[in-house]
Amino acid sequence: MSTLNFDFFYEWVLSNLKINLNAYKEKQLQRRIGTIMKQAGATTLEEYATILSVDETLKKQFLDYITINVTEFFRNKDLFDNFELMINTHLSTKFDSLKIWSAACSIGAEPYSLAMIVKKNNIKLQQKIIATDIDLTILERAKKGYFKENELKNVSLVDKDTYFDFKDGYYTIQSDIKSKVQFKQHDLVQGRYEQNFHVIVCRNVTIYFKNDIKDKIYLKMADSLVTGGLLFTGATETIYQPEKYGLKKIASFIYEKVE
Repeated sequence: MSTLNFDFFYEWVLSNLKINLNAYKEKQLQRRIGTIMKQAGATTLEEYATILSVDETLKKQFLDYITINVTEFFRNKDLFDNFELMINTHLSTKFDSLKIWSAACSIGAEPYSLAMIVKKNNIKLQQKIIATDIDLTILERAKKGYFKENELKNVSLVDKDTYFDFKDGYYTIQSDIKSKVQFKQHDLVQGRYEQNFHVIVCRNVTIYFKNDIKDKIYLKMADSLVTGGLLFTGATETIYQPEKYGLKKIASFIYEKVE
């Protein structure tokens, strides 16, 4: 497959699906596109675009595959435990209530994890936790709040009994946790960022972006935080020069917005 074919496909995706594939790391992305194109039975990207334009199931499959919806509750449990500690020691002592954003939230495991932390620690929210993703299909699943056993491997038996109902092989999040989260579509690359967050959790997504796009995302996230607010990143997403974004590292993968 030639570069020309990818140029065509990137333009088609931007025009029809409103996703800027030029923001993603090229080799990694093109390998993924080639794989899913073949699975759909297409031999060229032009043919694949035609298939996607008429087949909603394959279009949803493409969006799910490209936007990497692999997640679980309290992913990297030790890091999440430390983050919960930082919320209690670093934020709750400074702010009466918190505004929280879970960016690129996928199936909802992350924002519901945050809602469980809020519930357990009696943290007051300014509004519902905002949970965003670019993929509308995955957001619809997130709103339903049902999960497989392996997606809850970091959830204790007590918390499973407390916050979930089990039926027909799935765990469904209970309404008091679900009601703390509001799901919205948002594009980290092209979308407008809300302001005055005390917490932004953006984990395991910027690794897929080119460095210049990653820089812009971190700058916009830092701008969206109040002074003293925290950014929590993924276990492979160390920010090596946090000061250039107006951030300071205060723990592993946790950064504070400074003056």
